[in-house]
Amino acid sequence: MTTSTDRLGTVLRGDDRVGLRYVRRLAHDPDTVWRALTESDQLRHWFPCDIVGERREGAELVLPFWPDHAEAYGIEEAAVPGRIHVWDPPRVFEWSWDTDHLRWELEDAAGSTVLTFTVWVGEPQAHGEGGRSPDDASGTASAATGYHVCLDYLEVLLDGGSAGPLAHADTGDLESRYRALL
Repeated sequence: MTTSTDRLGTVLRGDDRVGLRYVRRLAHDPDTVWRALTESDQLRHWFPCDIVGERREGAELVLPFWPDHAEAYGIEEAAVPGRIHVWDPPRVFEWSWDTDHLRWELEDAAGSTVLTFTVWVGEPQAHGEGGRSPDDASGTASAATGYHVCLDYLEVLLDGGSAGPLAHADTGDLESRYRALL
């Protein structure tokens, strides 16, 4: 599957980190989209890892990479830690994944769903130390591309199709477009 270079995320700048916001209108009701965002049998088609842990606010998570994704990207860590910050089905799912902070907001739009996905990339900087620097355009562009591709794959999954393995996504010039935004 070739990913789209339209619908790029919007770059957000905080005092100490960079974020991105993506908005997608999906031709499915919020309950269907919610299941795709939170259930393992659906995550495996569009997200690089599973979400293992109790689904409730404050729950600690283990986020194991799917084997094909870990192999394709040479990921040595089998899993990363996470935590659910907001669990409000089927409206808001906010969680941390290693150093990224993800917020999925679903709005019912007359039989479809407006999905607003906001991600703050890397850890906040404390006096220039730790995490991904807000000036790390290469790392942030790579993360932005990854999330963009995930959303494209999510949409294909919801529409009843198969985009093929996420680990083999064709990002074309998508990363360079994000690098230019940053």
